[in-house]
Amino acid sequence: MPIRGATLNHQLHKNGARLHLAMLTRIHSHGADGAPSNEEQALLDERNGLKAARAESQAKALLPRPKPAKLLRTTRAAPKAKAAKSDKPPKEAKPGKAAKPHASRSEKHAQKAAALDAARRATKKSAKT
Repeated sequence: MPIRGATLNHQLHKNGARLHLAMLTRIHSHGADGAPSNEEQALLDERNGLKAARAESQAKALLPRPKPAKLLRTTRAAPKAKAAKSDKPPKEAKPGKAAKPHASRSEKHAQKAAALDAARRATKKSAKT
């Protein structure tokens, strides 16, 4: 099972702190030119392995990921064609009512003007009355 990237960074950080402490202990006790101890060498090997695993994980993350298959749309069945209607004889037209006689537009305006004129004259009082 692959190790998570966040876990790798955390492990590298802890390993680096332990390695630094082991190196300081060796330098204080044996000097800077002394050979690394078994503990320090094990920590170095572990650190190199963690770095290699981190580099591999980062390289794997850059690779293209597999795409999911595209879903195929299903189409509905075409609706059934309706049966042709039988030819019926056309209906006979009923006799319509005769049109009512009506006044034209100009006749209506003339009637309105006459009514207004009559109303105006009717409201005036004559001088004799």
